[in-house]
Amino acid sequence: MKHLFIITLIFFSANLFSQNKTANEKYLQISGVVLDDSLQPLPFVSIMLKGTRSGTVSDFYGFFTIVARPGDELQFFSINHKSKAYNLSDTLTGKHYSIIQILTKDTIQLAQVNVFPWPSKEQFKRAILNLDLSDTDIERAYKNMDNEDVRESIKGGSMDAAANYRVRMQQQYTRLYQVGQYPSVSLLNPVAWAKFIDAWRSGKLKIK
Repeated sequence: MKHLFIITLIFFSANLFSQNKTANEKYLQISGVVLDDSLQPLPFVSIMLKGTRSGTVSDFYGFFTIVARPGDELQFFSINHKSKAYNLSDTLTGKHYSIIQILTKDTIQLAQVNVFPWPSKEQFKRAILNLDLSDTDIERAYKNMDNEDVRESIKGGSMDAAANYRVRMQQQYTRLYQVGQYPSVSLLNPVAWAKFIDAWRSGKLKIK
């Protein structure tokens, strides 16, 4: 019975000592922002307390907050950036501190890679020797920019969003300009003449 009492007393004393030690420990609220070389916020940076499993992640604007103790070491990890460590002084007396941590970009130099369109030098040499260089660059440019070909390609294509917007705004401007008066006659409008000639050639103006 005496031994049981001593063991209980020792266990109670150890538990009380542990509680007092935990209560006497000092904790700090560390808040801050993580930036890159150009002082732009870095989102999703991992901040860990060295030697523990405690940590946090910076938000979209690079801000973070974490609870630490004096003397702890904050470790910052980010993809494409060099890891950094920030040591908290063990003489800190306040409860709230703010820090700014800058991470530098980690540039990885890859080995040179040569890409060839031919699997062997012999095939490359054969392809170069068989090139047809009878036409000069100017002649090929004239062929590619032939007026008839360009005109046909424009007829077959549809207008993009910007062209449709300009046409619609022009129509709206013309309608507002002619409010309260007779509409103008498009005798000198080249677009109207072009539409008239196309309709005449296609037979749309024939009297039925």
